[in-house]
Amino acid sequence: MVSFDDILEEVGTFGRCQKRIFALLCLLSLPFAGVYVGIVFQGFTPDHWCRDSAVVERRQACGWSLAESRRLTVPLVNSSGVLQPSTCEQFQVDWNTTDLTCDSKELNLSGLLIFHCTNVEVSYRNVLFSGSQFDLVCSDGWFVDMYQSTLNLGFLVGSFAFGYFADRFGRKISFLVSNILNAVAGIILAVAPNYISVLVMRTILGLGVKGNWMTAYVLLTEIVGVEYRRTVGILFQMFFSVGVLILPLLAYFITDWRWLQVVITAPYIFFLVYYWFVPESPRWLLSQNRSAQAQEITEAMAKENKKKLSSDFETLISDEGDSTSASLLDLIRTPNMRKHTLILMFNWFTSAVVYQGLIMQVGIAGGNVYIDFFISGLVEFPAAFLILFTIERVGRRLPFAISNIVAGASCIIAAFIPENIHWLKMVVACIGRLGITMAFELLVFVNTELYPTFVRNLGVSVCSSLCDVGGIISPFMLYRLAAIWLELPLIIFGAVALIAGGLVLLLPETRGVPLPETIDDIEFPNQKKENQKLKKPLKSDLTHDKETTV
Repeated sequence: MVSFDDILEEVGTFGRCQKRIFALLCLLSLPFAGVYVGIVFQGFTPDHWCRDSAVVERRQACGWSLAESRRLTVPLVNSSGVLQPSTCEQFQVDWNTTDLTCDSKELNLSGLLIFHCTNVEVSYRNVLFSGSQFDLVCSDGWFVDMYQSTLNLGFLVGSFAFGYFADRFGRKISFLVSNILNAVAGIILAVAPNYISVLVMRTILGLGVKGNWMTAYVLLTEIVGVEYRRTVGILFQMFFSVGVLILPLLAYFITDWRWLQVVITAPYIFFLVYYWFVPESPRWLLSQNRSAQAQEITEAMAKENKKKLSSDFETLISDEGDSTSASLLDLIRTPNMRKHTLILMFNWFTSAVVYQGLIMQVGIAGGNVYIDFFISGLVEFPAAFLILFTIERVGRRLPFAISNIVAGASCIIAAFIPENIHWLKMVVACIGRLGITMAFELLVFVNTELYPTFVRNLGVSVCSSLCDVGGIISPFMLYRLAAIWLELPLIIFGAVALIAGGLVLLLPETRGVPLPETIDDIEFPNQKKENQKLKKPLKSDLTHDKETTV
C-alpha cells in the first residue's frame, strides 16, 4: 500500500504544474498586504486643530499665517516633552462678541481657561485618512482604531469559518467563495456612505481575505512534496513583503482612500479566473473517498510535469492523522502539553501585537511615512533567508528566542533615541521589525512540530487564534498609549517581546526530532528517542515535516 506522498514522488514533488500553481497563488499575498497594513495610509490622522469662524475670517482679512491665527485659538501643550499647539483644545473666548483687529494676533492668552472643542479644522494635504470625511478626531479618534480591529475580528472568524468550509466542501470552492466575498466587500467598502458601514464591510473583508490566504497556503502545501513544503511556505509568505513594498508607492500616487481601496480590491476580481486554472487538492479528495477525481487530477499533474503515473489509487492509504478524538482538554491536560500551549498562545499574541504595532507606529512617528514605510518593509526579506539558513543548522528554539529578544530590545532602545536622530531611531526600529518578522514565520513551524498528530490541527487553530486577538487589541494599545506618550507603545511592545523570547527557551528543540504521534511522545520525549534508536528510521522520520497546515 502506498501513500499520496509516494505518488507525488512519481508525479513530481515540485514540477512544472506545482510551479505554475505556486506562481499564481503567490500573487494573493500582494493585495493581502494592502488590506492588512493599509491602515498606515488609510487611517493616517492628518494635522487638525480647533476652529473658530471669527478667527478664520480675521485671518483671511488680515493675511495672518495659520500659525498666527492658531495662537488665538489653541493653547500650547506638552506632547512627548515638546510644547506643541493642542489639537483638541481651545481658549474659552467668544471672538464673536470681542473686538478682533489685525493687531490682535499679538495678544497673550496663556492665562485663559481652555475647553475641548467640537468644531475641528482638518488639513487634507496629501493625506489618506479613512475617517477624514467622518470627523474621526479628538474624542472620536478611537473609531479609527476600530478600522484595524474589525479587520482582525474578521480574521478571527474567517480562520474558523473557512477552516471548516475548506475541510467540508474543498479547497477550490472555498477559494472561489472567499474571492467573491473579497471583491464584493472591498468595492462596497470603497463607496460606503457612513463609518458604521465601513466597519461592517471591513469585518467581512477580513473574514474573506483570511480565508482566501489560508486556503491557498493549505492547497500549496498539499500538492508539493514533503521536502519542498517548508521552502514553499516561506516563499509564499515572502510575497506578502513584496506587497508591503508596493503599498507606499500606490498610496503616494493615489491620494484618495476610496480609490486606493478600489485598487487593493481589484486583484480579487482577477483571482476569480483561478477557478479554471487551479485544481482541487487531490489529497483532500482522497480524504473524502473521491478517488476517481483525485486520480484524474493527479494524472493531469503528471502529464504537465512530463511524468508517468504508475501507482494504483486502489492501494492508496490515508496519511492524515485521525482528529476525531481531539479535544480542547488534550491541549492542557498534561504538564508539557499545557506548557507548550500557553507559551505558543502568548507568542502568537505577541507576534501580532508587536508586528502590527511597529507597522502602525510608522504612521505616527513624524517622519516621511512613505519612505519610512518602504525602508522598514525592505528588512522583512532577510528574515525569510535567515530562517532557511538557520533552522536546519542551528535549530528552531534558539533563532526563535533570539528573534523575539532582538525585537523587544530594539523597541525599548528606539523609544529612548531622541527625535532629532531620526535616522538612528529608524535603523533600530527596522532591526526590531526584522526580529519580529522572523519570530512570526518561525512560530508557524514550531507550533506544528510541538503537537501530536491527532490534535495538531486543533492545537494550531486554537493557538493562532490569539494572533487575531492580538491584532484586535494592537491598534488601541498603539494609538491610545501614544496619546499619553508617543514612545510608550514601543516600551510595551519591547517588554512583551522580551517575555515571549524568554518563554521560548522553555520549549524543547524540534530539529532532527520526528513529529510526535501521541501525547506520550510529548510528555516522555526521551523514551521516544530511545525507541527511534532501536528501529530503522522511516522516510517520514527523516523529513519530519509532513504536517497539516492551518
